[in-house]
Amino acid sequence: MLPSLFISHGSPMLALQPGASGPALERLAGALPRPKAIVVMSAHWESHELLVSGSPAPETWHDFGGFPRELFAVQYPAPGNPALARQIIELLAADGLEPRLDNQRPFDHGTWVPLSLMYPAADIPVVQVSLPSHMGPALQTRIGQALGSLRTEGVLLIGSGSITHNLGELDWRAGPESIEPWAREFRDWVVDKLSTQDEAALHDYRQQAPYAVRSHPSDEHLLPLYFARGAGGQFSVAHQGFTLGALGMDIYRFD
Repeated sequence: MLPSLFISHGSPMLALQPGASGPALERLAGALPRPKAIVVMSAHWESHELLVSGSPAPETWHDFGGFPRELFAVQYPAPGNPALARQIIELLAADGLEPRLDNQRPFDHGTWVPLSLMYPAADIPVVQVSLPSHMGPALQTRIGQALGSLRTEGVLLIGSGSITHNLGELDWRAGPESIEPWAREFRDWVVDKLSTQDEAALHDYRQQAPYAVRSHPSDEHLLPLYFARGAGGQFSVAHQGFTLGALGMDIYRFD
């Protein structure tokens, strides 16, 4: 059975400058059985309703600005999987949710950037599930739980965000050894609660975690963690690190 994963995807430049995360993602992918398909909940597909991508050939969306031309030239031509998308719709509906197909959705960078490092051949079908961020952590946990059975069918479930994400506090001159104490303290709190399976505290993180709002002025980059946790089992850390002083790059797995 495949695990579910939470991947901190950092800056889109990760695709060209993978740092320590690139080798960690490559090792992780190499240690896993080859997935039959991949399902991603990305921080960059916020929505009010629950959507599932149904395109057979999603485009690569460069949903950002101000980066080098080389980054805009990167393509990730993985196929979609309309049959899997319909199965996801059925699983979510069976749990009392009200999902809908989106046959136009391209791959946003929260999906194609980490996958380009894990599976660079882009030959594994990928389906995205949207992030109804206004509904908070509990809903994302429920969505993950509804789809967890796909892991037994060779489907890799990934939540793609960042363990900390405050772009206003990044130090663009900081090396990987430079970590803001407040960002580390928040990350360590989350790891502790994941390790002890304290779901109540995790769902209430904005009130209970140290520096929660500083670490996540808005919480769309943390919410995919709840999807991955809901879909999986035993928590473990696959990789830890920071870049730019305060941008957490942790990778977690739930077996």
